[in-house]
Amino acid sequence: MTSPGHPKADPATDPVGFAAHDHGRCVAAGIAAAEERCADKGLQFTPVRRKALEILLQEHRALGAYEVLDRLRDAGFGSQPPVAYRALDFLVANGFAHKIERLNAFIACAHPGTSHSPAFMICRLCDSVAEAHATPTRGALGQAARDAGFRIERTVVEAEGVCPSCAEKADA
Repeated sequence: MTSPGHPKADPATDPVGFAAHDHGRCVAAGIAAAEERCADKGLQFTPVRRKALEILLQEHRALGAYEVLDRLRDAGFGSQPPVAYRALDFLVANGFAHKIERLNAFIACAHPGTSHSPAFMICRLCDSVAEAHATPTRGALGQAARDAGFRIERTVVEAEGVCPSCAEKADA
């Protein structure tokens, strides 16, 4: 996202989810990144895994496993829960998706293939989710870890609030 104080957008660090963007390009780029990473790592990007990722990429909100399963079933991939859970586990394990613990749901990674500490902003009104980067080694958490002699390796931040669209509707 660009603003007067930030003339150039940085797709590796800018939040994704609340801003208007070319969604078709977003989905295509996510699938292409997964295909490339799977080819590089020798991973099997099966049709069901591909479709599960496509389903997650189609929306910027977290989807529960059963919602993904329903969409997989509608696409002809079967209706047994392990179908969805195995695909989602693969996507999360390989950095193509994240699990939003607060919602017990999944969202496509906005920055696949990059090592990052995600911070999720979850709208409590419409369930949309934006992903941004957190810097756990800075701020109060980083200082607390240093004080305890602890080395942070991974964090996930989940914040609940109101997205810009819902805030505008509420203010109107």
